[in-house]
Amino acid sequence: MFAGEGKVVACDRNNCRRVAGIVSTNPAHLMNSTQDGVALALAGRVPCKVIGPVQAGDLMVSAGNGRAMANNDALTGTIIGKAIEENIDGEGVIEVLALMM
Repeated sequence: MFAGEGKVVACDRNNCRRVAGIVSTNPAHLMNSTQDGVALALAGRVPCKVIGPVQAGDLMVSAGNGRAMANNDALTGTIIGKAIEENIDGEGVIEVLALMM
């Protein structure tokens, strides 16, 4: 989430409106590569740490602790993207279509 002064930190709350993107483990294109910090996926298919049950097509929002969760009643500004895969329960890593909304 945005932490001020151009910094981002792991999101620490559910349905956060300050969410900044998904930390990318393998960016296809890295803009501002001379800047300090982590690479954020703002659009595209990316792996995402999730918690709880997720169905393909669910809207994804922050779940705290740097993870995402499904919330199909999410408010504008909290949406990270849409799940492409499912997570049965507990913690996992699934592919998400990042669509910051």
